[in-house]
Amino acid sequence: MLYPPGVYRAEGDTRLLADVMRRGAFAAGRDVLDVGTGSGALALAAARAGAASVTAVDLSVRSVATAWLNGRLGGARVAVRRGDLFAPVAGRRFGLVLSNPPYVPAATAALPRHRTARCWDAGPDGRALLDRICAGVPDVLTPDGTVLLVHSAVCNTECTLDALTRVGLEARELARVTVPFGPVMWARAMMLESRGFVAPGQRSEELVVVEGRRG
Repeated sequence: MLYPPGVYRAEGDTRLLADVMRRGAFAAGRDVLDVGTGSGALALAAARAGAASVTAVDLSVRSVATAWLNGRLGGARVAVRRGDLFAPVAGRRFGLVLSNPPYVPAATAALPRHRTARCWDAGPDGRALLDRICAGVPDVLTPDGTVLLVHSAVCNTECTLDALTRVGLEARELARVTVPFGPVMWARAMMLESRGFVAPGQRSEELVVVEGRRG
């Protein structure tokens, strides 16, 4: 996999979501959409897990180019589209939607467009992209479709479950692991403490995979 500067490098959250997808055979035989693809790691994982087709979307020109190239280098057939969340696939339906969106709480509500921080900054509560994905995903799911999301528990897992339930999906937590803070969380540890996202002295977080599916 290639990871040029400014493109999110697949880490523990990506690996956790890919593992849940493989173990549950969620991608097999389905048309898959990877929202906020970054390097294309999840899109490639879905293709290798037997997806009927894979479409990857990202707003970043650099990420779109990287995902396309990684797909070619990895021998995976991945269609890559540039645009905001579901806009590039309006009118299409997918059996599986995957997303590892930016979810780190930031100092302001302004989302960066042209800095590396766009890979993780997600507004004051970390939910700027998560809430939009939860609200919009029913429009791109097939009648038996499923969405799998991964994020840090600092963003409030119950909020994600509630958001998916409100749009008519059956929501549940599928996996949870504890990992040490990475560099971004370390750098913001004091801010996270001051806002009550983590306990004083806490330097680990829980990564959570949430499923939303049509009943």
